[in-house]
Amino acid sequence: MPSHAHAMSPEAFEAPPQAQFELFLDDHRSQLDACLAGLSEEEARRSLVPSRTTLLGLVKHATFVEGVWFDEAVTGRSRAEIGIPASPDASFILDPADTIESVLGRYRKACAASREATSRLGLDDVITGNRRGPLPLRWVYLHMLRELAQHCGHADILREQVLASRGEQV
Repeated sequence: MPSHAHAMSPEAFEAPPQAQFELFLDDHRSQLDACLAGLSEEEARRSLVPSRTTLLGLVKHATFVEGVWFDEAVTGRSRAEIGIPASPDASFILDPADTIESVLGRYRKACAASREATSRLGLDDVITGNRRGPLPLRWVYLHMLRELAQHCGHADILREQVLASRGEQV
């Protein structure tokens, strides 16, 4: 299946289940990546809710999530070895050096590494490096779809607020 296929494209309907999961994952990854398009650094960092959730922080957190589920869980490497925070909450914290370009670069690299880490695995293959214990890749894919879908929804709302503050119709 071509890597440019979209989860809702006709060829995706006939694809094997694993290819469908991967298409949906990549669609969600692309949507989250696109949430920063055309924004200023200030807009990407703008805090619009009481939590640490910002558009840039969501993408930084998604990088963490990719590392947890497709590096730590698959390889068994520790979060320190991977270079990601110890906790999900800490993954939203923006450093002064974080920019749209740097955060997106790390996110894209993490997504590519995730694809590579699972490229030789099947949906029923069990990964053993997660703190919950052994899990089939199918469960990990479902969990990641849920996680990314939630964050895409958060990003849609935050982006709408940012664009509305500019006076742009959404």
